[in-house]
Amino acid sequence: MTKSSAAGAPLLDTRALNRATLDRQLLLRRSPLSATDAVHRLLGLQAQNVKPPYYALAARLDGFAPQRLSDAMAARGTVRIVTLRSTIHTHTAEDCLTLRPLVQPARDRELANFRKGLAGVDLGRLAVLARELVEAEPRTMAQLRSALGAEWPDADPRSLAVAARCRLPLVQVTPRGLWGRSGQVALTTAEHWLGRPAEPAPAADAVVLRYLAAFGPASVRDMQTWAGLTRLGDAFARLRPQLLTFRDPHGVELFDLPDAPRPDPGTPAPPRFLPEFDNLLLAHTDRTRVVPPTYRGRSWQGNRAHCTLLVDGFLAGLWKLDGDALVIEPFGTLTKAQQEDVTAEGARMLTTMHPGTPYDIRFGTVVRR
Repeated sequence: MTKSSAAGAPLLDTRALNRATLDRQLLLRRSPLSATDAVHRLLGLQAQNVKPPYYALAARLDGFAPQRLSDAMAARGTVRIVTLRSTIHTHTAEDCLTLRPLVQPARDRELANFRKGLAGVDLGRLAVLARELVEAEPRTMAQLRSALGAEWPDADPRSLAVAARCRLPLVQVTPRGLWGRSGQVALTTAEHWLGRPAEPAPAADAVVLRYLAAFGPASVRDMQTWAGLTRLGDAFARLRPQLLTFRDPHGVELFDLPDAPRPDPGTPAPPRFLPEFDNLLLAHTDRTRVVPPTYRGRSWQGNRAHCTLLVDGFLAGLWKLDGDALVIEPFGTLTKAQQEDVTAEGARMLTTMHPGTPYDIRFGTVVRR
């Protein structure tokens, strides 16, 4: 999987990688998929906050309305759960029951960061007790801290609650996550919420194929970055006979599905308004296929991520809803045609997400972050 092993493979330049990834991410043209099918196709949507999955689908789906994802969540066809990279994702029920077991080793390793606060704690017993608590009724993290702290008064309460989250597949129950609703984070097990047992972790090979379909062409390290897992090289090695190989501009070996779309690099890419934490910007080790090097780090400020604007397929600025206005902050100068296209896409996004609510569209001062 080194540069030397990719030396003879065909080159995919940055624009070729950009267009291929945008196509698979449903960002070159909007898809007619349902909200649930899109969540499955994309292997989940990052969802630290409630709204990002809704905006992510608004950018990707034709005819999307927020209520469609909200209805799927209310019907327990989609759920919010900590999975990839130890972050909350919106997954289909089926992926929740399989992808969480896949990343369980990473959640077990995460507990090493809390070893001091868990001194003397029997983690097996903690998992049993926590399961009994949350399946009796959904519990908040504060309630878990209190209940588990009564059993282990000398342990760190926060570490106890984190251990429960790591050891068990805890989903956030509704109304948390529903569009236009509010609700504190309350947890129960995925098995209890979905009414069926967890399934065995899927073979890594199968998930590699799904990852490539959603984010490829990609390297081994790219997928490990996306999943928060290590040692996936063996799965790629087993699949090598049925995959195509390429090299990126840095000589890194990339893998891809033979029948996956790899559009012409000159294919037009319309503007898109993406939410904070969109997986498009997080699913590769080398993010230059979407983020120009000069803009690296400008979509983040400390631990806060900003909503991002794509122009010609690449990160080109930020956006926010500020009072009664959609404020667009481009990093550079947009042509008149680009500004018109961005304005039209912004108007479409507002109509989709906030129908009947009047918003002005303003271009803010170019910012430096």
